[in-house]
This record gives sequence, structure tokens and C-alpha cells, in this order.
Amino acid sequence: MVLSLMRKQAKSWLIKFLIFMISIVFIFYFGYSFRARRGIKVATVNGEIISEVEYQKAYRNLVEGLRKQYKNVWSDNLIKVFNLKRRALESLIDQKLISQEARRIGLSVTKREIQEKIMAYPAFQFRGQFDERRYRALLENNRMKPEDFEAGIAQEILREKIAQFLFTFSPVTDKEVLDRYTYYNEKVKISFVNFSPSRFKKSVKVEKVGLLEYFNKHKEAYRIPAKIKLAYIEIDPDSFKDKVKITDKDIEAYYEDNIAMFREKKKVRARHILFKLRPDAPKEKVEEVRKKALAVLEKVRKGEDFAALAKKYSEGPTASKGGDLGYFSAGQMIKPFEDAAFKLKKGEVSDLVRTRFGYHIIKVEDIKEARTKSLDEVRKQIKKALTKTMTMDLAQEKGLSLIDQMPYDVDIEKYASERKVPAKHTPYFAQNEAIPGIGGDQKLRQSLFSLEKGEVSDLIEWKGKFYLFQVADKKPSEIPPLDEVRKKVKADYINYLAAMEAKKAAQEFLEKLKKGGKWSELAEENGLKPKTTKFFSRQEPVPQIGYEPKLIETAFSLGEKKRYPDNVFENDKGAYVIRWEGKKGIDKGKYEKEKETYRESLLNSKRQMVYKDWLRNLKKRAKIEILRPID
Repeated sequence: MVLSLMRKQAKSWLIKFLIFMISIVFIFYFGYSFRARRGIKVATVNGEIISEVEYQKAYRNLVEGLRKQYKNVWSDNLIKVFNLKRRALESLIDQKLISQEARRIGLSVTKREIQEKIMAYPAFQFRGQFDERRYRALLENNRMKPEDFEAGIAQEILREKIAQFLFTFSPVTDKEVLDRYTYYNEKVKISFVNFSPSRFKKSVKVEKVGLLEYFNKHKEAYRIPAKIKLAYIEIDPDSFKDKVKITDKDIEAYYEDNIAMFREKKKVRARHILFKLRPDAPKEKVEEVRKKALAVLEKVRKGEDFAALAKKYSEGPTASKGGDLGYFSAGQMIKPFEDAAFKLKKGEVSDLVRTRFGYHIIKVEDIKEARTKSLDEVRKQIKKALTKTMTMDLAQEKGLSLIDQMPYDVDIEKYASERKVPAKHTPYFAQNEAIPGIGGDQKLRQSLFSLEKGEVSDLIEWKGKFYLFQVADKKPSEIPPLDEVRKKVKADYINYLAAMEAKKAAQEFLEKLKKGGKWSELAEENGLKPKTTKFFSRQEPVPQIGYEPKLIETAFSLGEKKRYPDNVFENDKGAYVIRWEGKKGIDKGKYEKEKETYRESLLNSKRQMVYKDWLRNLKKRAKIEILRPID
């Protein structure tokens, strides 16, 4: 409650005085007791202490990480939603267990290893070399001390070493690779008949007792989710436009201070004709494609229309546009292509240019030299940018002043009315629904749903406007009485009864087949027309039916000796009886080309499973004591 009050009054003279008094108390009390706090024990892991200082650091890191994700829609209540306190402790327990086990098996991390890992990070490099200034600046921007970052790197290296140690005992055999490849790439073909519930709807009878029993059994399907209703103040920067005056001096100063924004790189407009070729193509294929490209290049050299040739011969996505790539500057195209294009003069055509996509013939249509736009060219653009910045600042200041003067227990609509600020409100809405009149993404809605009834949010910027939201009311999730949803329940119940009848008819059909009945004859007797799929794998949807994992596994369990399954298959389209029609094994040649990719995938899956099992077993054997409540 006190923290909430402080947050709401963050700019007032009262809170400034309060912060000053707290600072004095902190200096004279906590300054002396800090060493004592270091000794506070949060938990022990096999006798090793997790201190309050360690815990608070881990907790703050999690909060800061989540705060960065949610940015301007952050709410402190999300800490509870994501259970960050418990997660911080669990991560520390894992770290202790990993470190203890590493020491037991003789693994450690040297300073040199930490240094090499940090120096290899791309984010800390400039022109391919480690840059200490960039390293320290990035850490400072993320409010992290070098020693804390280095400790995290050490922990990461230790995990990698332990993982490597564990993986030596879990190799992937050739048979496992073949089995996995076969599982995902073998194919089957089936025939099927579908007993649609729509055939049985007219014959089913709805009885009151049955309807009630159905509702009681499926109540959760009719549950109404938790909902909230908001009252809010919307502060639109556009309403401050009449208070903003942009002078010529302001525009000139902005232009001079941001001159780099108005510099344009050299640009070329080019067309190209692409002849596709894989980087690993055999020499014979390379020569074949090169000869084809040279023949077209000869046509270009003789003066034939480049755009027409591109439409006819290019295998690139711009072929229909005559190979036109529009204007582009340095850094937008693949390097060999870019280098060739920027060496050409207007109207010139390149020799063949090889990239990872294949061979290109390039023609430069136009060139725009690098230049800086004049002040007159960008005057309107600058005025618009300055107006937006100033109106945003005024709108934000207005929002902060409203928070500054806002009492703790406030009715935001009444408060807005007293200050002659328009207030709005929403109807009730669920967390998975857009905020009426506003929209909002999942993070904003999650933040608002974390507020208690009557609680006011911080000032939130959304889509160029500022908002102060108050949860005017909350409706908990509930299951409505039958009378409120009777119409929907009745429709669902009829569908259910019809589906049961469809299943019953399908099961009778299947039993007759098992007793020797003829597939086509029985289908005709039931007014059904069997359909046959093309071959499909476990990774594909069943043609004409859809992706149904249970049906797919059933289809792959059948064969020459057992063409029919034990039971029918059901989905929202009805009940299916399937018949096995054939199986197609893997392509051995394709397997040889792809097996290493499958080996790597299998290895990664195995590693994750081994590591998780290893850590789970460590926890089972460990003596873990939580010494103080953290929730």
C-alpha cells in the first residue's frame, strides 16, 4: 500500500520529503546493518547457503528482464503473475547443484576461458575485434556490473562443460538416426469412409434429463472467463498542437543537430537476370548453367531488350517485372552482387556474377549519387517531427501532473470530471479480447488484468497516446446456470447425440468388415462413397481429412495382414473407418544426403533430455531447506 502511494505521488513535494527521510534512515540504519544482512540465509542446498544478497540480486535481474519486455505497460503486479520470487530461488538452487556436482567430478572454469568467451561475443566487437569500451557501455546500459556478467558467463561455461561430460555417455548410433529418419519419412496410403453426424441429426431426441446430464458433464466448456471493466483518462498529444509553436530557429537547430538523418547514400537502380544454382552444385551443373547464362548475356550484348529477356529467362522473383530491383544502397544486397552493381555506370551491363543464388546478369538503369538534403527539402518533415515531440512531451507532462495530484483512494471518473478532463470507460472484456475502443496487445492486457479492483495504472503510452487506467470492476470466472446457455447447450447436445449415432453406425460397419464383408459393397449399402488418399508421412496432414495424430499413428500401425483398425476414428467432421492401402519406404539416396541433419537433431533432443533428467535427479537426492518464506 505504501509503495503504491509512493508510485502515485512520485512527483509531489510530499514524496520528495518522504524519500529524503527514508534516505536518512537508510544511511544511519541500513548502512550499519548491511553486513548483518549478508548473513541472512534464504535457503541451503546440501549445506551450502543461499544468502539474502544472492537471492535479491537474482530476483532483481528477473524483474529487470521482465520490465524490459513489458516496457511502458509494466505493472509491479506482474511480479506475482509470473511468480518471479519463486523462480529466482529455483534458479539459485539449480546453480548451487550444478556447481557442487561440477566440483565433485573435477570440472572448473578458468579466468582465461571467461575472457575468451566474452571476447568472442559479436555484440562486444567492433570491426571484428573485441572493444572494451563497447563491452563496458553495453553492460552499463543494461545496469550490470562486469563482475556480475562475468559470473554469469562462468556459470554458462560450467553448464556447457557438464553438458559435454554428460553427452559422452549418450552417443547417437547410426541405427537411431535411421529409425528417426524412417519414422518421419516413410509413407502410407489409406482409403476411408466418413459417417457424418449431419445424417443423424433429425433422428435424435433431446430429453430434459439427458440435456442436464450433458451440461453437468461438460460445464467447463461453457465457463465464462474472468473479465474486467476499465475507467480511463486518455491524453491525446494532438490536443496540444495549438500550444506548440515551432520557429525557424528551432527547425534550423534540429537540422544542424541531426544532419546525419538527412544524408542519402549513393543508390543505384538495377535489373537482373538470375540463373539459379546451388552453392554446392557439381561442376557439370555449374558449367551447364554458366553456358546458359553466357548465351543470354550474348543476346544482351547484341542489344536485345533486357527487361524482355529477364521475363523470359530469369528464375528470380522479379522476373515478371523484367528483373527490376528498384533503387538500393550499399548493404542491401548480397556482397558480390552489390560490388558488381556499384562498379557499373548508368546503362552498363555486367559480366556474369556468381552469388550463393546462382549466376546474375546485372544492368544499371539509373544512379543517384550520395548527397545531403537541403533544409528547404526537409523543413516540413522537421516541423512535423518537432511538433510530434513537443505534443508528446506536453501530453506526458499532463499525465504525470494528474498522477502527482491523484489521491490514493480515487474514483478516476470523478477525479477527471473535477479537473475538466474527459474520462471514458469500457464494457466488461476478457483477457483474450481486445480492449474495447483501444485494442491493446497481450502484454498490455496482461498488465491491466494484474491490477486489483480500484487500482490505477502508471501512465501508459499506447499507439501514440497516454492513458491512466483504473479497474472499475472485476468479474471472476464463472460457470453460468443452464438457463443462460440453454440454446447453445442444446445445439451442442444434439451434435453430441448425432456424433454418437455416427460412431455407432461406423463401428457396426467396421465389425462387418472384420467378419469378411466387402469394402465397396458395404459402403454402397450405407450410401457412402469410399475415398483414397495419396501417400502421406507422419509429418503431413492426412489428405482430405487433416492433421490428426491419432489417425496417422493408427494408419502406420496397419499393414497387409491387418488392413482395418480395431476402432473407428472420430473428429469434428464425424466418424471414420479407414483401410490400409499401401506403404512406401524411405528414399535411401535422400537419406544419405539428409542423415547428418537428422543426427544433429536427434543429438540435440537427446542432450536436452539427458540434461533435464540429470538435474531432476540431483534435486531428488539433494537436501534443500527453505529457511524463510519468499512468497
